[in-house]
Amino acid sequence: MSKTQPLNASAKEHTHKEIMIILGGLMTGMLLAALDQTIVSTALKNIVEEFNGLNHYTWVVTAYLLTSTASTPLYGKISDIYGRRVVFQFAIITFLLGSFLAGASQNMTQLIATRALQGLGAGGLMALTFVIIGDIVPPRDRGKYQGYFGAVWGLSSVAGPLLGGFFSDHHTILGVTGWRWIFYINLPIGIASLIITSAVLHIPKVKREHSIDYLGAILMVASVCLILLSVSIYGPQNGWTDSRTISYLVAGVLLAVLFLMWEGKAKEPILPLHLFKNHTFSITSLLGGVIGAGMFGAIVMLPLYFQVVKGYTATSAGLKLIPLMLGIVSTSIVSGKMISKHGHYKRFPIMGTALMTLGILLMTRLQIDTPYWEISIYAIMVGAGLGLSMQTIVIALQNAVEFKDMGVATSSNTFFRSLGSVFGTAIFGSILTNRVVHYMASGFGDLAKTNPSALSGFDMSKLGALTTNTAVLKTFPPVIKNTALEAFVNSFHIVFYAAAPITLLGLILALMLRETPLRTSKDYAAAREEAAGESLG
Repeated sequence: MSKTQPLNASAKEHTHKEIMIILGGLMTGMLLAALDQTIVSTALKNIVEEFNGLNHYTWVVTAYLLTSTASTPLYGKISDIYGRRVVFQFAIITFLLGSFLAGASQNMTQLIATRALQGLGAGGLMALTFVIIGDIVPPRDRGKYQGYFGAVWGLSSVAGPLLGGFFSDHHTILGVTGWRWIFYINLPIGIASLIITSAVLHIPKVKREHSIDYLGAILMVASVCLILLSVSIYGPQNGWTDSRTISYLVAGVLLAVLFLMWEGKAKEPILPLHLFKNHTFSITSLLGGVIGAGMFGAIVMLPLYFQVVKGYTATSAGLKLIPLMLGIVSTSIVSGKMISKHGHYKRFPIMGTALMTLGILLMTRLQIDTPYWEISIYAIMVGAGLGLSMQTIVIALQNAVEFKDMGVATSSNTFFRSLGSVFGTAIFGSILTNRVVHYMASGFGDLAKTNPSALSGFDMSKLGALTTNTAVLKTFPPVIKNTALEAFVNSFHIVFYAAAPITLLGLILALMLRETPLRTSKDYAAAREEAAGESLG
């Protein structure tokens, strides 16, 4: 009994004020990771011009996604063994070190390597934020707090492109090249998160005999990296039938099979396969992947539509995303409070995925001259759908797994959502590029028949540059520019038509979700003590 007493003493229920202070530290950490998924995109043009690295620019984004996605499940398992606070702070320090070195990079190779280091820290920030909230707040009360994290994602989806555009538009700030501040801005935010978590994040550590599944970790990371390289880099760049794309994909799948075989035998697996016997874990993992794919399909394509078709600057395109953010923020907070009040959660991902599907389908109505108020309505619908879905499935998952599996189950859900986002971005990007070429050929073919004089004296080779640099559109005569924009609009329509069935699959999965009563403070304390008793006994 004396062994468990210190745990019980420190495992007291946190007050609302204490939780809000802890939440502040967690939200600043998560904001770091979420911002760096979006802030770099608008500054990439300036970076690659300084380093003459246009041929490697996609690696700046992909290196971050690779390491953050691959490391996410590892953090859950390691924090189960060594404790949440120390592992969360390790993730912050790793992220800050990567940020400082990225800001000081002198060439593309250094920047790509330091972005990978940043991603390694970001994987822990994204995964452990939800795990820690799962530790300190019972499922019944978690909705009103977890909704704030949806607000962080909404804020980052707009603030990222805005800040990236602001910093890159300035040649120097305080004597430092403007684009370098997209990395240096992380330092004060990260230090604040470290101070807050050191002061208030005191979670009882459940000690147990531990061993890390090193072979499983190596197999999983290698498998994920190879598959993501084939899908997000080599497939879109070289074609899906290219030998390198196929070989990386096949090798990745084979390693994934080996990983699953090994995990079935491992003493303490990185991803315990028994979790997949849990209906809620399986459904929410699939649902997380689907939401990730649909979310990035919409969020990446909408600013691209603003910049290419409407001709907005990167900063203006970021501002135009505010309705999307408002949709995410408002429904995240409202649905969270409703879940805490009534204890029912299944209705929210059902409404969310339905609303998201409808919003994406309505985006197929976008034209060259579509007014902004109409686009705003569609964006609010997609954002509201995301806000209703994202945090709710985490609450459902954490309520359904045993306390001892909280870390690995939550980080696995984040992992599947990250995988979905990478696959979604790569696939929808490939569809867009493919369809632009197709519609450009048919559009200018028709123009040559109906108005051949419009093409006289125009260098048709300039059209080939549109798939890599849309800035040349400004130099085209009105008729030719309009034909090219029509090709882009039609291509965006195909992307949205491709995204809608994916989010519709999410609706089907949400309907399959089994709703179980959310555990209260008393139930949760009992579950925590049981986990502690198992580890000490």
